Amino acid sequence: MLDGRIAPISSLDDMPDEAAIDRENCRRLGVKSNLCLPLMVGGAPIGVLGLNTTRAERCWPEPLIKRLQLLSQIFTNALARKRADEQLKKQLAEIEDLKQRLEKENLYLRDELREEMGFEKIIGSSDELKYVLFRVRQAAPTDATVLILGETGTGKGMVAHAIHGLSGRKDRPMVTVNCAALPANLIESELFGREKGAFTGSYTRQAGRFEIADKGTIFLDEIGEMPLELQSKLLRVLQDGEFERLGSAKTVKVDVRVIAATSRDMKKEVSAGKFREDLFYRVNVFPVSIPPLRQRTGDIPQLVRHFVDKYARKSGKKIETVPKDAVKALQRYSWPGNVRELEHVIERAVIITEGPVLQIVDYSQAPEAPDAIESFPKDMAAMEREHILRVLHETNWIIGGPRGAASILKIHPSTLRFRIKKLGIRRS
Repeated sequence: MLDGRIAPISSLDDMPDEAAIDRENCRRLGVKSNLCLPLMVGGAPIGVLGLNTTRAERCWPEPLIKRLQLLSQIFTNALARKRADEQLKKQLAEIEDLKQRLEKENLYLRDELREEMGFEKIIGSSDELKYVLFRVRQAAPTDATVLILGETGTGKGMVAHAIHGLSGRKDRPMVTVNCAALPANLIESELFGREKGAFTGSYTRQAGRFEIADKGTIFLDEIGEMPLELQSKLLRVLQDGEFERLGSAKTVKVDVRVIAATSRDMKKEVSAGKFREDLFYRVNVFPVSIPPLRQRTGDIPQLVRHFVDKYARKSGKKIETVPKDAVKALQRYSWPGNVRELEHVIERAVIITEGPVLQIVDYSQAPEAPDAIESFPKDMAAMEREHILRVLHETNWIIGGPRGAASILKIHPSTLRFRIKKLGIRRS
């Protein structure tokens, strides 16, 4: 039968000694005669059509065998078609799965491209920054969870991208989740996904960020803002790599490298009961601290040149010179908004500059006195206050959202709120 030959047996006594076990089975079942017709597809057997007699022995003449062969061919075609359909369905399911995965990744990457990443690469050569990069190179090749610590605007996102880019997961996406920007009632479904009908308004099934980041990296920005009731579920993902979608009891397993960042003092948050202690120790496996800009003022000249080139190119201007007095004044400022604040100051300076020399403030009339040193931050703050006020009026004081003031100013909503408070801006 394996060779595709027909095996007609008129009497069990005709069966060879090698078929002794088959002969005994036939007798036990009451079989008197047997005809086996192999079902062949592409020269290989996929089954056998067996015909038995149980009342009496009988011969299997050639004309009868030929008619029965037609019957076996019908079975062969049906089985072959069924197998082909099953294989096709399996392949279509795999294609659909890959298509959905690609669409999810492309959708996420398109969203990422719409966001301003701050600066395109890590700029600077100070010893403080070199140590940060040394820590990045240590952490990157491993799958250890990294906690990036630093004030708002220091470039925590850029350090996270650097760790992912140097890791073995660099060919997979790095999915960013801003825990501070997501509403508390939506963050669970964003992280872990939801089933259709999980809550009012969920009309379709949605994969969470952890599923999209499978085999890649997830960056949890401002993890200190995560609601306390959700932290236990995050702890389970970090420990076991599994979770359930919202509205589902089915466990989903993922292989994700976690990088977290925060501008908060996490030990104080733990002491205050706002952050789980066990989750903090699980996230704080490899801490990387980014110094504020005021502690690495030696990097300011390089950053200024980088941002001038970036925004001059965007606006079609040719700015060749940055006055030394302007750079020194920038180095004297404390920069509470860090690199992000410096970038926005340079962007505004490029906008108002006419000619090849960058204009931040007019130093030509400023006397060389201590008061002159303090005048620059005040002038810059006044310019910033006026600019923020104008944008707030244009947006009817809406801060968040795609048409809010933060989006127009290209800064995070929490950063804008901080600047509004610091500059004493109030709605009349």
